[in-house]
This record gives sequence, structure tokens and C-alpha cells, in this order.
Amino acid sequence: MSKTTLDTAVLDSALADLRAGEKAWAATSLPRRRELLLRMHALTGRYATDWVQAAATIKQLDENSTLLGEEWMSGPLAVLQGLDALSGTLAALIAGGGPLDEIVLGTAPGNRVVVPVLPFDRLDKLLLNGFRAEVWLRPGIDAATARQRAGLAQLDPSSTGGIGVVLGAGNVMSISPLDALYELFAHNRVVALKLNPVTEPLRAVFEKIFAPLIDLGAVRILTGGAAEGGYLVNHPEVAHVHMTGGAHTHDAIVWGPGADGEQRKRTGRPLLEKPITSELGGVSPTIVLPGAWSAADLRYQAEHVATSRLHNGGYNCVAVQIVIVSRDWRLKERFLAELRAAMARAPQRVAYYPGSDGRVADALASYPSAGRIAGRLLVEKLPFTDTPMLRTEYFSPVLGVLELPCQGKEFLSRAVDFANDELMGTLGVNLLAHPDTMSELGTAFESAVERLRYGTIAVNAWTGVAFSTARAAWGAYPGHTLDDIQSGIGVVHNALLIDDVERTVVHGPFRPAPRSVVSGEFALSPKPPWFVSNKTAAVTGRKIVEFFSGRRYVRLPGIFLSAFRG
Repeated sequence: MSKTTLDTAVLDSALADLRAGEKAWAATSLPRRRELLLRMHALTGRYATDWVQAAATIKQLDENSTLLGEEWMSGPLAVLQGLDALSGTLAALIAGGGPLDEIVLGTAPGNRVVVPVLPFDRLDKLLLNGFRAEVWLRPGIDAATARQRAGLAQLDPSSTGGIGVVLGAGNVMSISPLDALYELFAHNRVVALKLNPVTEPLRAVFEKIFAPLIDLGAVRILTGGAAEGGYLVNHPEVAHVHMTGGAHTHDAIVWGPGADGEQRKRTGRPLLEKPITSELGGVSPTIVLPGAWSAADLRYQAEHVATSRLHNGGYNCVAVQIVIVSRDWRLKERFLAELRAAMARAPQRVAYYPGSDGRVADALASYPSAGRIAGRLLVEKLPFTDTPMLRTEYFSPVLGVLELPCQGKEFLSRAVDFANDELMGTLGVNLLAHPDTMSELGTAFESAVERLRYGTIAVNAWTGVAFSTARAAWGAYPGHTLDDIQSGIGVVHNALLIDDVERTVVHGPFRPAPRSVVSGEFALSPKPPWFVSNKTAAVTGRKIVEFFSGRRYVRLPGIFLSAFRG
């Protein structure tokens, strides 16, 4: 649909359909809404293979590539789990209760209430044994208030919020459908979903999956480029905008492009006259705490860091860009050697995302001595200030290493301050720490987690785990403004429809099974299938999707066998 001359007829027709559809959505009962979710779940399972094949075409992946596992897991699997979790939330509301009524809430430092979201059931304990996640609410929100507010717009389903435009992402294929579902269920807004041009080959699959909501008039799926997006977000019939992308694109929408937009931003005169929420990425760090790591620990965690940069080719909003290590750690050089080796071993892939080569070239121009490792850049010994790597999201396979002096509590404190104060964005931060180191640090470690101003904090895990956890909230740390947007405003996913979210905190095992069990961690998860070095990722991902499509428990042994072979 993208043309030199903007054709508004299709867009106007879609918005007219949604005006009528809003009335139908307002009249749709909670039981009926849940039925629609269950139908979409069945359709997602039915068309999952078509989805992955279309994604492989977009990303130019060979049909036998192990990297197809990324598309199974961050594509149809994420949507299947999101639909399942949302239907559970509606079931609780239909029964006359709330989504948090049966959950034992916890507490966190700073007078915060905590909602455990992983493991949520016995299946989570089987498939992600050793991983856990919790949503922290803003300080001062008590448990009674949290329970009362959970459900958001579904507490009053007949009160709708108009038409919401969702400007879809072009990197992870589940983002657009999940964002559309969140608009519809968290905010009761019918949705004009404008796909990113990169993902247009998936339109037919998405229309099949969303058919129950399209038939009702609650969703329309559109294509096009910046002109179509601009027309939609500025249309008087549109009440709200949500986007995933970069801060530059956000500012062009809110303030306008070019010098005029910069002037508007300086004087506080936004061009966009309606509310906008966003998820915009940033410069995400991994803090590596020095400790007594074994050779196997060094290799595994180096693969962990490499995955967090190179997963999806480096085109993730929460891809790690800065690794913070202790200059005084006696194992630093061995760890960095393993990191270089892990980056070299990672499968080669096409730079499918537009502009990637240019961004790599920009990084190389700023850091001409960067190590070139199998088409990727590793910039070591970064300066502490006044360097592009700290403020520019390269959104490509570029990784930097920054060394801070000292060890122990002082290193941790300085690393937290650096992550909070020197890096652009607040979407996600990772901490890697030996269990003995965490024990030695004691409350200092807990304090560090509290002090980190990030929307997701992952301890011995990648923040991408939170993205894939349907009941976790996903978004920037609260507090950004339109004129200092960084990683965005608002949250998505959040299938329990929790209000007053501050952050999600994820914990994972320091070692994979069986080393974890031998070392006393009692976590049964092997090397995760999302690791770029996992040799059975594609098979495991497909088997997990097949299981979640129909919950046939006879499939579980095949999943476990494939996962351990990886």
C-alpha cells in the first residue's frame, strides 16, 4: 500500500469500520471476549508454521537454520502464551473475582508490593525450572489497592476508549499483535494496527489470526510507510497512539521532523495533540560481578552475553550494548577471551533490518580500533564519558566493554550508578553474579536491584525472558517525558492487567543443568533454547509451539529431550 502519493481511502474506510466496531466492542460481554481470545489461540496454533515461514522470508533465514527457533519462540509462542494468560484474567473477572485474588503477593524494599508472575503454574515449573519473575508495583501501592485495580479497563468493559493506532515494530514479529491486544484489553480501545513495512509479508497471517476481532470490527490491520502512519496518528478520529521503535521516530511523530520539530520540542509545543505511549529501546547494559567462576562458568556466561547482543541479529530493543566488568577481576581477561570466542562461534546471518550496515559503519568510524569478529564489532576499553556508545542505540551487532576499577560492594555500587546516570534509556539491565558472590554481598545486592532505574532487571538471566513472560509487564522505567523520552512511556504485555507497575525483576540459574544441580542450585533448565549457540533451538521452539497450541501433555517428553540435546 505504500505509494509516492498517499491514498487515504483505505485508511479512512478502516477508521470508519472501527467507529462502528467500537459500539460492537462495548456491547461484547466478558464471556464473549474470552471466547474470542480462545478462538484466536486456536488460529495462532493453526497458522504458526505459516507465521514462521513468513518471518524466515523477512529475515532471510534458511529453512534448516537453528535460528528459526527465535521465530518460533518470539513469534507464535509469545502470542499463544499472551492469549492464554489474558483469557485466564478474563475468567477470573467473569467468576466475580479479580486476576490477583488467588495470588500470594510479596514485598520488596522501599514499601513495594510484588506480584509473582513466573512460575505461574506447574507447567512453568517444568519448562522454565529455576527461572522466576515478579512485577514490582510503585512505592506506596498496598496489596488491597493492587487487587482492586487489577483488570484495568476490563473492570468496566462497556466503557470504551475510542480508536487507538498501534504503529507496529519491524524486528520481533509478536510485538505488533501483542501491542494490539494490550490496547484492546487494557484500555478498551479498538485498534488500527499499522504494520512496519518490514513485516508486511506477515499481514495475511495476522489477518487470519485476528479474524474474530476483525469480524467484530474491533481491529483493522493496515500497511504502509511513514506517510500512512502520519495520517493515522493525526486523524481526528484517533484517540491514542502507541508505537514501538526509536526515540528519533517518536520525536518526529510528537514534535514534527527537522528543525521545526526541534524548535517545537525546545518550546514545548507538540505537533501531536493526543496521548502517546511507546517502547523505544536504549543502551542496555550487562553488569558482570567479579567472582570465583569456573572455566565452564566463564564459557557459559560469555555465550549468555553474546546471545543478549546477537539474538535476532542484534535487532532487539533490549539487546545488550554495554558490558560492565571489573578492571581488577583476576578472571577478566579469560572472560573477555571467551566473549570474543562466543561472538565468533555464533551463527552467521543476513543483516535484514534496514540501516544496519550504516549503523555498524557509524560505530566503526567512532571506534576504528574495534575488534571485527565474524562481521560483528566488539569495542573494548570504552571511556567512561563523552563517547557515542553510551548514548547511541546502534541497533546492530555492536557490543562495547567498559571496565570500572575496584571489586565487591564498591564495584557493584559504581556499576549501578554508571548504568543509571551515564547510559541512555531504561528498558532493561542484566546482572551476572555467582551465587556465592550474591551471598557475600547480602543486602547490598538487594539494594543494588532496588536502586537500578530500569523497567526490567534480570539477574543471571537476559531481560528478554521478561518480554516472553506473558504476565510480566514490559516497558521503560516510569518517569520519562515527551521531551526526554529515552525508552518510552507506559507498559505492554502485563496479561494480569496490573495497575501501578514500576518494573519487572527476573531471576535465572547461574549455571545450566546438570551443572546447576551438581553445584547446589537445584535448577533443572538446560542451556536455554533462545541462546544463539543452542543447536536444537528450531526443533525445540517448534515443539513448544505445538504443545501450547493444544496442551497435549504427551508432547512434553519430546520437548525435554530436544532441550537437553541443545
